[in-house]
Amino acid sequence: MPPLAGRIDVHHHFTAPAWLDWAERRGVVDRERLPWWTRWDRDAALEIMDKTGIGTAVMTVAMLGRFQERAERQESARVALRAAADVVEADPERFAFFTPVFLDDLELSSWSVRHGLDELGAVGVSTRTSMNGVFLGDPAHDRLLRELDERSAVVSTHPMEVPAGKDGGGGLPGMPPFVCDFLMDTTRAAVNLIRNGTLDRYPNLSFILPHGGGFLPYMATRLELFGGAVEPAVEPERVRDYLHRFYFDTAGPMSPSATPTLMATVDPDRILFGTDWPPTPAHVIADRVTPALDSDPFLSEEQLQRINRDNALRLMPALDRS
Repeated sequence: MPPLAGRIDVHHHFTAPAWLDWAERRGVVDRERLPWWTRWDRDAALEIMDKTGIGTAVMTVAMLGRFQERAERQESARVALRAAADVVEADPERFAFFTPVFLDDLELSSWSVRHGLDELGAVGVSTRTSMNGVFLGDPAHDRLLRELDERSAVVSTHPMEVPAGKDGGGGLPGMPPFVCDFLMDTTRAAVNLIRNGTLDRYPNLSFILPHGGGFLPYMATRLELFGGAVEPAVEPERVRDYLHRFYFDTAGPMSPSATPTLMATVDPDRILFGTDWPPTPAHVIADRVTPALDSDPFLSEEQLQRINRDNALRLMPALDRS
């Protein structure tokens, strides 16, 4: 597909160079000690987008510093969001962005929603699946979810590192969190949304679960069977209902072995294309990920077109720049 009419990537990480400059001046980060994928570059982004037929990338704005004071956290977010808006203003056909919300600071989240959505033109919000052991959908988040529901917001979610420990908590020592723990964090958040009836209380929200929804499509039947042991109990009907109300991106899992389960378990019209670039390197996306998706024997041309573009346009009409 020609790039400007091509795929829509809903899973594109953006660490703004301007934010890194700002954070380094304050001694918050050392650019040389950060992971290589924090060095976001517009030309590199466009190169992989053109090579794989991506027309538009929706950026998830990253801020890696650890700030204690509200004012400093807000200024950090302001710098990062301004940088994202500048990228979009310079190339509106190719880029869009989500504004971040913070599960541990609802006041800061409200500011980010107003500033990002109303003033800068974000197409939705992004959030971690958990924060300090509290998972998305916890009653503590009701105020934020209510505010987002009033805006019919798209909520892009993403897991974070699960600390390893000898007490049985956290991740497996020696195992990078993106191999397994990220998928479990997403699954736990999804189950938490299901058991708390979040979409019943806030029906205007649209949650995007990354990496094919983690393990959710593969353990959904288990949740249906044993939902009575969960507190509060989960009815099988609710599990099936939510599987068809969540959105799922393809970052990572869309291989011929995974496709049949995902297509049979969730609503195919709610599967969205995602790359997870730059943490997933460009050569992996170009040489393995997109060719595997394009040649997947379980997908028809019509289904592939919907996954690549049409489903995202229906969810976020503002991405239609034609």
